[in-house]
Amino acid sequence: MARPDKAATVAELTDKFRSSNAAVLTEYRGLTVAQLKTLRRSLGENAQYAVVKNTLTKIAANEAGITLDEQLFAGPTAVAFVTGDPVESAKGLRDFAKENPNLVIKGGVLDGKALSADEIKKLADLESREVLLSKLAGAFKAKQSQAASVFQALPSKLVRTVDALRAKQAEQGGAE
Repeated sequence: MARPDKAATVAELTDKFRSSNAAVLTEYRGLTVAQLKTLRRSLGENAQYAVVKNTLTKIAANEAGITLDEQLFAGPTAVAFVTGDPVESAKGLRDFAKENPNLVIKGGVLDGKALSADEIKKLADLESREVLLSKLAGAFKAKQSQAASVFQALPSKLVRTVDALRAKQAEQGGAE
């Protein structure tokens, strides 16, 4: 490859690192073209899976301000650049790796922070962003409902207390 082509590839990879929420580095040795095509589809629309040259990827990551461990660049490497929900893409990679043990998740980066393979698997175990937001909204709604019932209980308790005092006064006034 000519030098200008390498410079263009580095610039493109640098741009992908900068514009992505996350990037997951994998080893794809032993996967067929058909399996790679299936993997790309399983990642969804918010991720691009690209086979990359290690040296050019290292340079691009450094230019994007990302420090990655040298061990991530051993063997053939492909990167999943995630622009949407990183949990969804991590789940897609994890599930594909379960069915195809030739895909090895090496590590990656999330919002500029380097992640190990185990951390990416933990990320995949999380629920999606939408589910977590709906659970949070449900918790807020439940707290508001509890507060409303407490505020409703105070006046009714006051009324019962006043009625009990009137009854007691009437009883004491009627007995004398």
